[in-house]
Amino acid sequence: MYKGVQEGVVWFAPAVIASIYFFQAVKTRKRRVRLQKLGIVIILFLGAIYYQDIMAKLVPIIIQLSLMLFFGKTLLRGKGPSLVERFAQLDFPDIPPVLSRYCRHLTMMWTGFFAFNVMACLLLALLAPVHWWAIYTGVMIFLLTALLMVAEYIWRFFLFRRIELSPEQIPGVKESAKAMIINGRKIWLDVQAS
Repeated sequence: MYKGVQEGVVWFAPAVIASIYFFQAVKTRKRRVRLQKLGIVIILFLGAIYYQDIMAKLVPIIIQLSLMLFFGKTLLRGKGPSLVERFAQLDFPDIPPVLSRYCRHLTMMWTGFFAFNVMACLLLALLAPVHWWAIYTGVMIFLLTALLMVAEYIWRFFLFRRIELSPEQIPGVKESAKAMIINGRKIWLDVQAS
C-alpha cells in the first residue's frame, strides 16, 4: 500500500478486496449480510476511484475490524462456543470446562488485539506521516501477531501441565494445524451463518 501511495496505484488493493466482498455478497442467502457486504463494496469502489490515498489507509482498518467482529461475534450470548473453542474442539471433542474458559478468554484477547489494531491504524492514518502508518500496518501488526501467538503457545504449554492432561491427550502442532486446515472452512462458514 505504501508503494502504491508513492506510485499512484492504490486503487488496486481496494478493488481486489471489493471484488472478494462482492463475491461473498452474491453467495450469501441472508439479506442483512448481503446488504452489509454490498455496502462495503460500494465504499471500497468509490474510495478506489475518488479517494485513493484515504482508501489505501482504510484497507488495514477494514481487515482488522472484520477480524475483531468475527472473533467477537462468537462471544455474544447465544452465538457460542467461542471461536477458539470451536478450533479446540477439533483436538478435544469432550473439552474440559477449564479449557473452555481458557478458549473464551483467548477469544476475548484476540478480539481486544484486533480492536487495538483498528484504533492504532485509524490514529496513524489520520495523524501520522504515511511511513509510520506503513511500518505499523506492513510490519508491526505481523510482528505483534507472531509475538502474541508464541506467547500464547508458551502459556498454553504450562496451562496444559496444570490441568493434568496426559501427553497422549495433547495433540502436536502438526496434528492441530492439519485439523485446522481441514475443518477451518467449515468453522468459518458456521460462524458466518450464526
